[in-house]
Amino acid sequence: MGIILLDIGNVIVEVDFNKFCSSVSLHGAAGAETLFHRYCVSEVKLMFDKGLVAPAEYLSMIAGDPDIRRMPVNELKTAWQDIFTLKEGIEDALLRFRDRHAIWITSDTDPLHFTFLLNNFPVLKQADRYLLSYEHGYLKREPGAFHQILGSVCSRQPDEFLLIDDREDNCRCADACGIPAHLFTGWTRAFEELGDF
Repeated sequence: MGIILLDIGNVIVEVDFNKFCSSVSLHGAAGAETLFHRYCVSEVKLMFDKGLVAPAEYLSMIAGDPDIRRMPVNELKTAWQDIFTLKEGIEDALLRFRDRHAIWITSDTDPLHFTFLLNNFPVLKQADRYLLSYEHGYLKREPGAFHQILGSVCSRQPDEFLLIDDREDNCRCADACGIPAHLFTGWTRAFEELGDF
């Protein structure tokens, strides 16, 4: 029995940050791209994902932005969280993997997103363990994320794990730490390439 390290975004669920940006932009679709770069892929978002910025602080930062339309903080929080849809094929994938492997969710995410996901997508509750960037302080593009994983199970060798992730930089980092990785593009292809892992 091995351990599948399963990413969340674009592996378990589709992520649509544009839904958030368009819904909160004071300038409609025209301002959505600016907000995307400011809050969804910026250095401050990476800090949020690493647990260096608290959820209330992050929401307050967004709420105070002059390009964000005024709204109650709970509405802003809902807009930030409600950007996910279940990825086709994930339920079958988990059934197939759980038969032979432990499933560890390994995600670069923030606490607002993860709480929402856990409460709204029961498929996530099938995981045996959660290794989240905002809890341990490392993104998967950093070796520390995988050292954290390997350090938590001293009886396992790196080749007993398999990372399934949609980001090439995360897969390269796992490989560099001795953990095999599959660059995810879809569940049909994943099953073809992974064979009997």
